Parts: sequence; structure tokens; C-alpha cells
Amino acid sequence: MNIENGLKLADKINPKYQPIFKSLAPEQRAALAWYFLPHQSRKQIIGVTRPRILKWYCPFANQVDFPSGHRYCINVYSGCGHKCEYCYAAGYEPDQPNCKKTFKNKLLRDLDDLEKFNVPPAPVHLSNSTDPFQKLEEQVGQTRFSLQQILRYRHYFTSVVLLTKNPSIAAQPQYLELLQQLRTLPDNHPRHQIFVQQNLPALRIEISLAFWQDKPRAIFDPSAPPIKDRIKAIRQLKQAQIPIVLRIDPLLPRNPLPNGKTMADFDLPQTQSLDDLEQLVKLAVEVNAMHIVYSVAKIVQPRFKPMSQIMKNLKQSYEYLAYPRQLVFRGGSWRLPCEVAHHHIIEPFLKICQNNHILAKFCKQNLVETP
Repeated sequence: MNIENGLKLADKINPKYQPIFKSLAPEQRAALAWYFLPHQSRKQIIGVTRPRILKWYCPFANQVDFPSGHRYCINVYSGCGHKCEYCYAAGYEPDQPNCKKTFKNKLLRDLDDLEKFNVPPAPVHLSNSTDPFQKLEEQVGQTRFSLQQILRYRHYFTSVVLLTKNPSIAAQPQYLELLQQLRTLPDNHPRHQIFVQQNLPALRIEISLAFWQDKPRAIFDPSAPPIKDRIKAIRQLKQAQIPIVLRIDPLLPRNPLPNGKTMADFDLPQTQSLDDLEQLVKLAVEVNAMHIVYSVAKIVQPRFKPMSQIMKNLKQSYEYLAYPRQLVFRGGSWRLPCEVAHHHIIEPFLKICQNNHILAKFCKQNLVETP
């Protein structure tokens, strides 16, 4: 495919993606257009809809508001079996986890297209809407297959990022071997020297561990692995020298609430005491985590079922914290106003991180800074 026609195709892209495309050299802009954009579309404005499995990280986001840039996401499964109450994907993903039809063939076709169009390398994330190491993986192994193929096509990827609540599968020998091979870029990779000079790992596992006690975990992450199992696997990954990011995510309100109220006034348990958060941060320090990732829980309106009572109660506590202001509704979920969230929830947590000399990144910052 020639550059001139690729640039003509790129000129038709939805304006929200223009900041990314315009920043690239002509041959790279043309390559991205051939890979991401439908070639035969008669529309005057087109979106990044062409790939089958290996897709633009967030195809709905305006790049000015959410500058994900040129990076890929592989959602290995549809839906997730962890059933986390606060999961933002509940607003659009199916309630039951399942395999995508002809997943392997579609992924291979996308990878062949990366090579065909000589697309410049970029980070790949597994996954932003499903857990790649949920129980389904032990039955069908689509995450393992994906990692094997990424290794084959390593020249087209920089950082490989896996996000999971179940690191025990990642710590199994057959996965560890793959992760260790993906940890560094080959000598002839176009970004090899940059990663070496900046001492950057080319793979990281981001492990979600929002609770130190198993009781709140059972309420908010009902089908996710117990805390002790996750901690054991985290230490196994550290021993195997797999780079780790600890996600103490999401953050929730904690006692005491303003004006003498407590979580119990909203029929909610105390889920994240400052002592619990201190223990989680100390764990991150112990395993030499690259950094910590955090965000404040969103109140999601599920697409396929009514909102649970626990989330209705959490929404009431948010309304109390925000009063007299209103909650912010965006992207299918309610959020605390930024200043309220920072004062009541984030600020004490960041102080704990600072006292333990470990960097904490907001989830959006963590994404856009992944090389």
C-alpha cells in the first residue's frame, strides 16, 4: 500500500483522532491509516473501526480529553467472571464471561496486517474490559495464545501490559516463561536502545488489590481470588523478576465521614481503613513495585441488570459527601466532583504513599505514560 493513498485515507479520519495522526511522520501516518481505517468506506468521516481483535486502546475516546494515543488493546474475552460491583465494564460488557468466536484466527489476521502495513511499534494492553487471567483462561488459554503471538511479532509492540485480579495464573511456569521472554525488547527492535537507556521493562503486570481484608473483598469483588492468594502470587512474580505495578484501585470512602457520619449510616462496611491502605502500600514497597495506580470508584449503571443494593448505598454516600453539589454523570457512571474526591478520599492515601517513598499515579496518568 503506497504512502500517498494512505495519507488520503488518513485525511478522512474522525477529527477526534487528528492530534495523534498529525504528530506522526507521513509514512507512519499512512501505515496507521491502512491498519486502523476501513479502506472502502464511502463516508466522509471515518473512525478506527477496521481491526478485528488488536484494536485502538479506546476507540470511543476523544484524544484531546483522553490522549491514549497509538496503543493497542486486546480484550481476550467478553465479560468477566470476577463480578466486581464497581467494574466500569459492567456498563457495556455482557454479564457472563465468554470466548470470542474465531478469536485466534482474527488475532492472527490483525498481526499479519501489522506486518503488511509496517505499522510502527506501540504498547499493547491485555485488557481494559476483561481480566485476561480469569478462570476461563485455564480452560481455553486465549491469553497464553495472545502472548505467544505477541512474542512472534515483537517488533510491532513496545510495552506489554497485563491487568489482572488473578496473578496466580500468571505465576504458573508455562506463563512465567513467556513473560520473562517478553520482559526485554530484542536487540534489533526499533525502540531497543531507548528502553535500555531509560532502564524500562518491556513488560509489566498490573495487579488489582484494593482491599487488605477479605471481608470487604467478598462484598465488592465477590468472585475474585482471595487476598492471600493474590499476595502469594505477587511475591512469586517478584521472585521471578517480573515487573509489577500494584493497583490499589478503586479507592472508596472511609470512616469517619463528615459531621460524625460513618459508612454504617449508609449500610456499608468499612472497606479501606488508613491502616489497611498502609499495609497495601507497604506490600508494594516490599515487592519493589514500579509504582502504585489509583482511582476513585465510579458508580456504574450496569447494562444487563439492575444496580445492586451495595452500589445504591455507595451512591448515597457519594451524594452525602458531595452535598450541596451534584454527582458528575459521565460515560454511564456517577462520580464524585474532583475536589470532593481529592479531599475526602485521595489526599490521605497519597500521604501514605509519600511517607513510604513510593510513586502513586492516577490511572489515566499511568496509561498515557506507558511507553
